[in-house]
Amino acid sequence: MAEVKPEEISHPPMEQLQGFEYCIDSNPPWGEAIILGFQHYILALGTAVMIPAVLVPMMGGDDGDRVRVVQTLLFVTGINTLLQSLFGTRLPTVIGGSYAFVIPIIAIIQDPSLAAIADGHERFLQSMRAIQGALIVSSSIQIILGYSQLWGIFSRFFSPVGMAPVVALLGFGLFERGFPVVGRCVEVGLPMLILFVVLSQYLKNVQIKDIPILERFSLFICIALVWAYAQILTSGGAYKHSSEVTQISCRTDRANLISSAPWIKIPYPLQWGAPTFSAGQSFGMVSAVLVSLIESTASYKAAARLASATPPPAHILSRGIGWQGIGILLDGLFGTGTGSTVSVENVGLLGSTRIGSRRVIQISAGFMIFFSMLGKFGALFASIPFTIFAAVYCVLFGLVAAVGLSFLQFTNMNSMRNLFIVGVSIFLGLSVPEYFFRYTMASQRGPAHTKAGWFNDYINTIFSSPPTVGMIVAVFLDNTLEVKNAAKDRGMPWWVPFRSFKGDSRNEEFYSLPFNLNRFFPPS
Repeated sequence: MAEVKPEEISHPPMEQLQGFEYCIDSNPPWGEAIILGFQHYILALGTAVMIPAVLVPMMGGDDGDRVRVVQTLLFVTGINTLLQSLFGTRLPTVIGGSYAFVIPIIAIIQDPSLAAIADGHERFLQSMRAIQGALIVSSSIQIILGYSQLWGIFSRFFSPVGMAPVVALLGFGLFERGFPVVGRCVEVGLPMLILFVVLSQYLKNVQIKDIPILERFSLFICIALVWAYAQILTSGGAYKHSSEVTQISCRTDRANLISSAPWIKIPYPLQWGAPTFSAGQSFGMVSAVLVSLIESTASYKAAARLASATPPPAHILSRGIGWQGIGILLDGLFGTGTGSTVSVENVGLLGSTRIGSRRVIQISAGFMIFFSMLGKFGALFASIPFTIFAAVYCVLFGLVAAVGLSFLQFTNMNSMRNLFIVGVSIFLGLSVPEYFFRYTMASQRGPAHTKAGWFNDYINTIFSSPPTVGMIVAVFLDNTLEVKNAAKDRGMPWWVPFRSFKGDSRNEEFYSLPFNLNRFFPPS
């Protein structure tokens, strides 16, 4: 056997992913773009329905209240997505509801003054107003860190070896929302998972009129087929004698969204009444805002790579965080019941379809706003069993995690220093949140349970987030462990040119503001 030369088995680092038909600033034909945008809208429904389904009953709300919260969350998601894609980072990212806010929100719901209200609807309204007040106050953190450029300045401590574990944990850390949920209704979830992999990967070269239709529209096709299959099982009485958990996970008629939804309802600010403000609740909510900040930063790094763009410069990162803070402010004003962050599953869909176009995301935002106002039609799509979404998450979250690992190509992975940092940060990023989760499930309270509620929220929220734990560990170790003469091993020669807006000529093409607004808001 002939000797293999090193150059034949090595792969040169590539700062932009190849093989994308349309990148961030190129657009597919309008017909394709509309269908692709509708796919992103359908995918965003999973989180938009699940968060209110958990929180609204705890607040004392009924099915009608839950539908209105879902509509409001989708409406504000559409607005925030448009603002972020036009004036923020300009990356093709969906800005949707965040699970990071669940812990401080549950603490507000369980406040004795609210829990003592006997009437369920009144308790729902008072709880929502308290959540709104906390979101409005805490949003100032991201607004200040973003528009003051402080977050951009802090990003100088980021390197490829430090950010690779953080972005990887963005996907790996969501494993609880993958197959554990599929397993609740395996006869629906498993066919969805297999079908999605087969269509999007094994049959991706099937073309109709030179369009790889199965690769680009596999999500839409798979959801339609498996949703119809689940409807047949439901109508045929397959779950008549099943447990409550199985029926909720499998049946297509258990959401009660369609019957509870109005035909037309336009969400508006302060629709639940005037927000109420509490210093302790606002301090607790700040922890979720910080987690959202870190998770979104990792998401922007992944989205830039999957949109075949250069890494966002520090100024663009700060600008995006500032607009995200405004998004959380809008969450508080409209009353979405939670705060905002970048939707990880929609970032993964960019890679699955190999379409990183900004216009597609803007079209999906239009669908969110439109269907959130047409209650019955939006509720129809929102009644898709969550098990179907969980099957897709198994692929998309894994894809985002792999994007994070791809940053290691710019580092020296023959360095024990780098191996230590990556290994320890990924392990602790998974292990610490798992400990907090198991402790909470067993004790019905987090590991931090002092008399200071806001302190408990801080500790329990921050250390329940894999990317946040990963960033704390990775960035600390990367900037304190054998830093001298380690710049090349860390990947800094590749990273530094993208720190400033003028550092690479492509930055202006990808990240300049529309309508020539850079004249008035020049990159700093």
